[in-house]
Amino acid sequence: MKQEYSEILNNLKYNSHFREVKKISDKDEKYIYIDDKRLINLSSNNYLGFADNRQITEEFLSYAKLDYSFGSASARLLTGTLPVYDELEELICHLYRKEKALIFNSGYHANVGINSSIAGKGDVIFSDKLNHASIIDGMKLSDGKFFRYPHNDMVALEKLLIRERDNYNNAVIVSESVFSMDGDIADISKLVELKEKYNCILILDEAHAFGVFGNSGLGVCEELGIIDKVDLIVGTFGKAIGSMGAFAVSNSTLIEYLTNKARSFIFSTALPPINIAFTKWIIEKKLPETSKKRENMLSIAKKAGSQSHIIPVIIGGNKETSDVCDILYKNGYFTLPIRPPTVPEGTSRLRLSLTTEITEKELFDAISLVEQTKQ
Repeated sequence: MKQEYSEILNNLKYNSHFREVKKISDKDEKYIYIDDKRLINLSSNNYLGFADNRQITEEFLSYAKLDYSFGSASARLLTGTLPVYDELEELICHLYRKEKALIFNSGYHANVGINSSIAGKGDVIFSDKLNHASIIDGMKLSDGKFFRYPHNDMVALEKLLIRERDNYNNAVIVSESVFSMDGDIADISKLVELKEKYNCILILDEAHAFGVFGNSGLGVCEELGIIDKVDLIVGTFGKAIGSMGAFAVSNSTLIEYLTNKARSFIFSTALPPINIAFTKWIIEKKLPETSKKRENMLSIAKKAGSQSHIIPVIIGGNKETSDVCDILYKNGYFTLPIRPPTVPEGTSRLRLSLTTEITEKELFDAISLVEQTKQ
């Protein structure tokens, strides 16, 4: 077995496909430090600059004092919950004007738990082909059938619904709102129309939109004014909020069902209370102050040709993409090559993630360096 694994690893290295954990010495808002070199971090999901922010950390710890422990020691269905968990879930319900919410340990936990349990035998899930791996993994664990429709192709989805919907009992449509590797936005209004026309449940993963889009930062659904039309919304705290964890918000029936059926929730030790308190504090105290910064960030992204703060720069080959990252590194930018299976073969790319602290000049200087490598 060891020899076989070694051959696989050597093949990955030969094809510029090998991954390893970067040794980072420090992070400070938009900067990252590697080997004492300060770099502008264009690979972070720290969209609002809350993570790695010493001022934010000091302010929260002053607020929290010693009121929250650093460990929960148990799953929430045992003894791993305290009032602060309920308070955060109630806050999420209030913001989205929905009946009930459930906290998961991460976006991966949420998507795996939801998509593995939402469809049973005789049920079906229709999923955008470019949905996150956590959604795909959840569907694979499900007892239901699933189909993947071409990315953001509503005509193809409807044809699939016409062909397959009546063959199953319950049906689910699942999509990201802002797609994590392409930065484009789903046609959510059309998804709502199709889910109503063909009697489906619509699940929307707002992981990369929560905290960024919408007047209150609730996501693309808020921006479009259709929160009430989406049956179940998933969001994460580990990106724009700068914390850890995720949530699902919906009607009481669906959330109670997930509480009893989502194995990633049932069998996981709960997040530490201090982490939950930090998330609640950020959403209540800091998120409302970010409107202008969020608008500016999205304005810069639009100038770069993206619908969102995620700007894909497709290079093609694995080695070529890694080489571009090396050039950017030498010029003060930290980027990582995004390669298959994260993206389709032949579309290896840079995924430039904007944060509210990155300036227009810094972004376009980086893009200019990439363009020079293509000449």
